[in-house]
Amino acid sequence: MSQYYEVGDETLWNPSIGASRLFLAHVRLHEDELGMASGLGPMDMDECEIETGAFREYTEALVARHLRTGHRVILALSEGFVATVLVLARRAGIEPDALRAGADGDEDGSAGAGEFRDVQVRAGAPAPPGQGDGGAARERLEALAHRLDRAMPR
Repeated sequence: MSQYYEVGDETLWNPSIGASRLFLAHVRLHEDELGMASGLGPMDMDECEIETGAFREYTEALVARHLRTGHRVILALSEGFVATVLVLARRAGIEPDALRAGADGDEDGSAGAGEFRDVQVRAGAPAPPGQGDGGAARERLEALAHRLDRAMPR
């Protein structure tokens, strides 16, 4: 059995029920964290309609937050989910501005002045991954999204 994520008549993703249930749980969690709706409607008769306007805003906020954090655990917990959302967004014709180099205010991709970041502090540890690492977080996210795109059936 599987479920369908759709924009109009176009199926963007057709995952198994288990993968879909886990994905939607992550969507709802991040809606709460971001304080905004995702644009993904309820799963009704194995179909989830995506409203692209809200999904665009959600994707933009999700990707920007992911790229701003320097907290290793948050990055590890969220990277696969964010890459999955990125695949769906691109299939819907959405390209997040947050993925452009310098989108966060600096050419190296570091967060702009006054922006909040989750950071993990540990004495003697190298600088955490995320923004400020020369775009490596962006590259990791892009590479994972590319791999997932090939693994996510339509």
